[in-house]
Amino acid sequence: MQNLANKRVAILAADGFEQVELEEPRKALENAGATTEIVSPSSDKIQGMNNDEKGDSLAVDVALDKANANDYDALLIPGGLINPDTLRTNKRALAFVRGFFEAGKPVAAICHAPWVLIDADLVRGRILTSWPAIKTDVQNAGGNWVDREVVVDNGLVTSRKPDDIPAFNAKMIEEFCEGIHAGQSAAAA
Repeated sequence: MQNLANKRVAILAADGFEQVELEEPRKALENAGATTEIVSPSSDKIQGMNNDEKGDSLAVDVALDKANANDYDALLIPGGLINPDTLRTNKRALAFVRGFFEAGKPVAAICHAPWVLIDADLVRGRILTSWPAIKTDVQNAGGNWVDREVVVDNGLVTSRKPDDIPAFNAKMIEEFCEGIHAGQSAAAA
């Protein structure tokens, strides 16, 4: 197993996150030794979803308005339909995400989460995947969309759906262990 001891990972999420896409990667990160913190526009709790049914509420560790990308080694953005749609319209969330790219830090995004990357103008020229329904959004933003369970492009890890989580987790941990990726910051420029 790869070791993420002494690594801090921000998990950017809002109400409507797909529960399995936050909890399973979080568990994998913590099992590899990382410290994870849920960062959210909400300062209290956020509501998870299991498809279209309400899931569990999770406590927020750091309010987005107090969070700084410099305090973390990597970023995880879970999917769901509502979560990324909320985050992509939040200027503070977009700036937070851009901070990781500008510093060359690895980022993992699953399902609909690339919507956040699109609105942060971070997919142009990148190879990535997502939930198939947002393929056209990725392409219209200049991204090269591929239909694979996991895609890695210079520190950016993307996957399509919950079934891809085992492959997503493995590549996420690998990229997070590698640390800074020069290609990540070049893509953000």
